[in-house]
Amino acid sequence: MKNERVSDFFIGDLLKASGIEFTPNGSSIKEVQSALKTASKKGTGKAGFPEFTANLKGFLLVIENKALIEHQANYEDEEKTTLATDTKSITNYAENGALHYAQHILVNSNYNKIFAFGCSGDEVHHVIRPIYVDKSGYKLLDKIDSFENFNEGNIEQFYREQILDETPPKILETHELIKKSAELHEALRNYGQLGDKEKPLVVSAILLALSYDDFNVNSLKGHQKSTDGIKIYNAISNYLDEVEVSPEVKKSKVLHQFNLIKDRALLNSTDTQLEKTPLYYFTEFIQKNILASIKANAKEDVLGRFYGEFIRYSGGDGQSLGVVLTPDHITELFCDLVDLKPTDNVFDPCCGTAGFLIAAMHRMENMVDDEEIKKNIKSNQLHGIEVREDMFSIATTNMILRDDGKSNLIVADYLSKNTEELREKNYTVGLMNPPYSQAKGKSTAHLSEIHFIEHLLNSLADGARAVVIVPQSTMVGKNNADKQVKQRILEKHTLEGVITLNKDTFYRIGTNPCIAMFTAHKPHSNNKYCKFINFEDDGFVTSKHIGLVETERAKERKSHLLNCWLNDAPAETKFMVKTIISPEDEWLHSFYYFNDEIPTDADFEKTIGDYLSFEFNMIMQGRDFLFESDANNE
Repeated sequence: MKNERVSDFFIGDLLKASGIEFTPNGSSIKEVQSALKTASKKGTGKAGFPEFTANLKGFLLVIENKALIEHQANYEDEEKTTLATDTKSITNYAENGALHYAQHILVNSNYNKIFAFGCSGDEVHHVIRPIYVDKSGYKLLDKIDSFENFNEGNIEQFYREQILDETPPKILETHELIKKSAELHEALRNYGQLGDKEKPLVVSAILLALSYDDFNVNSLKGHQKSTDGIKIYNAISNYLDEVEVSPEVKKSKVLHQFNLIKDRALLNSTDTQLEKTPLYYFTEFIQKNILASIKANAKEDVLGRFYGEFIRYSGGDGQSLGVVLTPDHITELFCDLVDLKPTDNVFDPCCGTAGFLIAAMHRMENMVDDEEIKKNIKSNQLHGIEVREDMFSIATTNMILRDDGKSNLIVADYLSKNTEELREKNYTVGLMNPPYSQAKGKSTAHLSEIHFIEHLLNSLADGARAVVIVPQSTMVGKNNADKQVKQRILEKHTLEGVITLNKDTFYRIGTNPCIAMFTAHKPHSNNKYCKFINFEDDGFVTSKHIGLVETERAKERKSHLLNCWLNDAPAETKFMVKTIISPEDEWLHSFYYFNDEIPTDADFEKTIGDYLSFEFNMIMQGRDFLFESDANNE
């Protein structure tokens, strides 16, 4: 029989990794010690000793381990919702034993909120099931791979969300954002008669004007000579000078996008229903409802989210405008995967609304205390290219509002940029979400996502890390031309691995995405082992009218992902496969996956039984010739 101490060491290491202080073989809490004196799993009234206990903010954790996964749990029903409570089940099965200890402590102490954990297996093949226990009964929760949700920083929120079914704060914030987006969208359409591309530009312009200290909303009076649009435009111009946006051509490009503010007569005429100009109304609304959100959520692309909502309310999905905006949790994950350092020089060649650059800036700034280093990060270490002038203006606004990196954004067609000239910039990290589905035939084959990846890798410094998010088909190779690019990539660069993502990551877009990570200018070794991970279960769920939202499970899932990716932690092949590759392969977890679980005796007996039943059925139908040996047929 496998040694149960292997399971104990593994679970102990997981608890330590999550910052949970625990007591092995019992409890250091007198009240719990007293309860355990009569907690024998055999029902003898003698002492019982769970593998581990821990006390966190009034919650008690009780953990029971078993060496073999087949000793994880025994249920009373086929639906596996009710754990058996007989002595044999309590003694031999992890979940049953953990529940026994939790219920005994509940009755014999003042602890009334207990998380019991049944654990089995080793660090590669294991099952960890939390069970919430209180006086009303118990609740079987989703299996986990770490205890991240149960440390002091997360356990209360996990309890409120998973046990009390409270709506997570993130969803409430998103609800409010969507509500304000809808209101503003209606106002921009009804009072300003603005098109899809114009709405976010008007919002950007007003946000910049509101950031200028000498600009006063109450100065917008709808005068004919000095219109509200001219006042807003002049405030933007003065603010761009104040924050030293350079070179002058950049300022002119941004201002050019905002010409509609002063040139559109409807925006500057008093609306009889509003009794003020639409620009005055929009500015009041944005000052009250949006500006504070952007300032408070420095790490999030709130303006980009508004852009996405405007597209959605217009009946589009973003692809019609060539836009697929990256969710905030993905931009943050990119920074984690490349292990971003404050010394890195970050490059996003398809920066859109600057979501990646905002996340990178926030991460790098938070890693240092020196103000001069922070200033250098903002001024010199964040670089972006955007082909569309309207998106460029939104990205510039986003960066200016955060007092960072605005001088390092340019308007250009990235694929037309010389990679050798870009290499002189010494970019150490590349982050990219390229345009999707732009290659429609031979004439546009060079616009496929894999070409963008190759161009990015060729643009980076030697040894730079690159992370991209693309449709899964990119890693397959859509055609011969794309497959040739895959070959060229491996000849010059190294593929580190690919992570398959939640199919709803880009809500309503209809794209099955994945994240691929590379090391630039280091030829891929034939003996290189790449990591292929299935991260479809990321702890995010779709919510009606909102899209993808984070649940408390996301912290535990992300922790497991990063532990495998960065620390090379072992994992079951259904989560991660490590293997050598070839250009012809489909660079996805589904291509390399194999089931490495050792069948149990029950699995073997079932397979044999199924085969014998099949053989008997065929013989009864007169098809016994199917089982004749080759020797008999000679």
